[in-house]
Amino acid sequence: MGRTKKVKSTGRFGARYGAGIRKRVLAVELRKKKKYLCPYCNKRALRWRAVGLWECKSCGIQLAGGAWDPISDTGRKMLLLIRRLKAAASNPKA
Repeated sequence: MGRTKKVKSTGRFGARYGAGIRKRVLAVELRKKKKYLCPYCNKRALRWRAVGLWECKSCGIQLAGGAWDPISDTGRKMLLLIRRLKAAASNPKA
C-alpha cells in the first residue's frame, strides 16, 4: 500500500470510486471513530460499537443513537423541541 497521509483511511480504495465518494466515506469514518462525551459519566469515552449502538468504555453503559454520531440531527432537533415545550408548560403566559 502507498502512503495515506492526505487520504487517511480511504487510501485503501486507491484511485477507485472517485474523489467525492472517497471524501464522503472519510467524513463518515472520522465521525464514527471519534471519542464522544458520555452523557452519564461525562468522560470522553463513548465509542461506536455497531450501527446505532454506542458504548462507554468508562462506565460500560450502552445506548442507542445515530448511525455514525451518538445523537443524530433529528434526535438533536427533537431534544430541543422537548426542552422548549417543557419550558413553555412550566411558564404559561396568562
